Amino acid sequence: MADTFYGTGKRKDAIARVWLTPGTGTITVNGKSVEEYFPRIMLQQHLRSPLALTGEQQFDIKAFAKGGGTTGQAGAVRHGIAKALVLFNEEFRGDLREIGSLTRDPRVKERKKYGRKRARRGFQFSKR
Repeated sequence: MADTFYGTGKRKDAIARVWLTPGTGTITVNGKSVEEYFPRIMLQQHLRSPLALTGEQQFDIKAFAKGGGTTGQAGAVRHGIAKALVLFNEEFRGDLREIGSLTRDPRVKERKKYGRKRARRGFQFSKR
């Protein structure tokens, strides 16, 4: 049994590489603590949800996230943590799938179309 577990997480345009190693439960993202990197408490809770569900607190988590914004990066780290936890213990798969941590969220920004201001918004119509 390996002592380090790896998971790659993705969300929107963000990609996160996550390593779980046995330790005290500290989480670092891009060299900063979670509280420092994600100041919003909602994002911190979202990121920790796979750990809270499985009750695994004995891992040190080291994550490197790039691309996208803060919400996408938090979702990517969450996805990576969940995938690494499944490598640690296959029995977690059912519970993690139930809360949606193992599913890659497919929603991405729609591209801008020609003849329009944004993806769907057209120009304002003037009858006269």
